Amino acid sequence: MKYLATLIVLLVSLSSFSQEEEKAQLLALKKANDFVYEGNNLVNEDDYVLAEMEYRKAISENPKSIAGAYNLGNAYYTKGSFDEAVFRLEQAATTATSKSEKHKAFHNIGTILMKGKKCKEAVEAFKSALRNNPADDETRYNLGLAKECAKEQQDQEDQNKDDKEDKNEDQKDEKDNKDNKDNKEDKENKDKGDDENKDDKKDEGDKDKKEGDDKKDDEGKPKDEKEDKGKDGDQDRKEQQQPKPQPGQMSPQQIKNLLEAMNNQEQAVQEKMNAEKVKGVKVKTDKDW
Repeated sequence: MKYLATLIVLLVSLSSFSQEEEKAQLLALKKANDFVYEGNNLVNEDDYVLAEMEYRKAISENPKSIAGAYNLGNAYYTKGSFDEAVFRLEQAATTATSKSEKHKAFHNIGTILMKGKKCKEAVEAFKSALRNNPADDETRYNLGLAKECAKEQQDQEDQNKDDKEDKNEDQKDEKDNKDNKDNKEDKENKDKGDDENKDDKKDEGDKDKKEGDDKKDDEGKPKDEKEDKGKDGDQDRKEQQQPKPQPGQMSPQQIKNLLEAMNNQEQAVQEKMNAEKVKGVKVKTDKDW
């Protein structure tokens, strides 16, 4: 009996706690709905700043407030804050439990993405809306527009890519042409320099050759060498004409000099003897008849 009584008390306590929690949730839901209601009135008055504050209060009281997130998203959309609008509408689509609520959230998401020129993302949003309500012709029409927009954007991206590649190719060709032109000019300048060097060397060679020719005679022999050789040749011929004395013998010149000395000596002796003979002969005064 004691355990039974304890169990009864526990059940009563849990029941009371559940009732209190349910009452708190109902109170929070009521407050959230009141904030949403106030927000809607402010939107009708075009006071989106205060309306945004009321919708935020609604979400704070009840994080699962679909109306609060949905209406806050629409308020952001009206203000032109597309990113914040999409975030809140995605929150509403995730929280929504009915297909009708999901359809409305995805439809508005697609519309906002189209406004932001995000056509590919809009296509997926409208597809999600049609999955929850295939009979909505407006959503289907918007899906067709989004597909056409996405195709145009893709074509433009491809065109831009091709233009960029063509531009890069043109720049590469231009660079290659410039490099080839520079290389050609460098080669021409080098060849020109080589030709000038060749001409200079040729001129120097011609000059050296001319100076060399000036030093040569008609036979092509160097003049100085010829003159020296001529002088040396005459001396050599004279020396060759004179027989070289043998060891122990007198040269012809020496013999000639010796003979001349002997002749001179003999002539002197002869003149002396003749002088003595004249001195010893008597002179006749009369002529012989």
